[in-house]
Amino acid sequence: MKETTTIFGLRAIIEAIESGSSINKIYLQKGLRGSIYYELDKLIKTNKIATSTVPIEKLNRLSKNNNHQGAVAQISPVEFYDLETLINKTLEAQKTPFFLLLDQVSDVRNFGAIIRTAECTGVNGIIIQKNGSAPVNAETIKTSAGAAFKVPICKVDHIKDALFILHASNIKTVAATEKTDSSIYDVDFKQPIAVVMGSEFRGVNPSVLKMVDYKAKLPLLGEIASLNVSVACGIFLYEAVRQRM
Repeated sequence: MKETTTIFGLRAIIEAIESGSSINKIYLQKGLRGSIYYELDKLIKTNKIATSTVPIEKLNRLSKNNNHQGAVAQISPVEFYDLETLINKTLEAQKTPFFLLLDQVSDVRNFGAIIRTAECTGVNGIIIQKNGSAPVNAETIKTSAGAAFKVPICKVDHIKDALFILHASNIKTVAATEKTDSSIYDVDFKQPIAVVMGSEFRGVNPSVLKMVDYKAKLPLLGEIASLNVSVACGIFLYEAVRQRM
C-alpha cells in the first residue's frame, strides 16, 4: 500500500501543486509572511486546497523536525477522477449509473468503511467535496481494505456542483435524511441514481436537500434517533443492489 506522502517547505509544496499532485491538506504556521508564502497562498486559494493553521509543534512532528519553513502538505496516495468524464465513461459502458455523494463525511474510518461497501455494491464512483471531507490517506485505505484503489473518487468544489452535473446527465438523486416521511423502500433504485449521505453530526446540508429528487429515511424502531453514517450508507446501497438483482 502506498502511504500518504508528506512534503515540507514552501517551494516544494508550490512545485507539488503546480505539477498537479492530489493534495489532501496543507498545514501552515500562523503568521507566515514573505513573497514565497504569498505565492503559495495564491495557489491554495486558486485550487481550493484544504488548509489548517497549526502550532509549530505539530509541523515539527509532521516533518519529523526537518526544515519545514512553516508549511507541511500531505499528498493523497490515490488519483482523483473528473466527474463528467466518469459519468460519460459509465454511460458508454452501458451501465445504469450508480453513484454515491458524501456531503462532508469527515471521519476517516467511516470514509474507509463506506468506500469498502461502495466497492462491494458496484458503485460507479464516489463524490466528495474538496473542503470538509475526510482525506484519502493511509488510514482511509487500510479501513477500506484497499477498495480506495478500486472505486473511482471524484472531488468537487461543492456537492451542489455535483448535483447539477448529475441532473444534467439524467441521473436522479436521493438523500438519506430523517427530515421526510418517505421511506427508503419507496425509492426506485433501478433507475440511474446517486445516493447522498450527510456528515456524522449534521446530516445532509439543507441547501443540498433542496436540490435532490428524493428524500428517504430508514425505519428506526428503537430509542436511538440515528445510525452511524457508514451503516446507514450500507443499507441504502444494498437496497439498490436488491432492487437491481
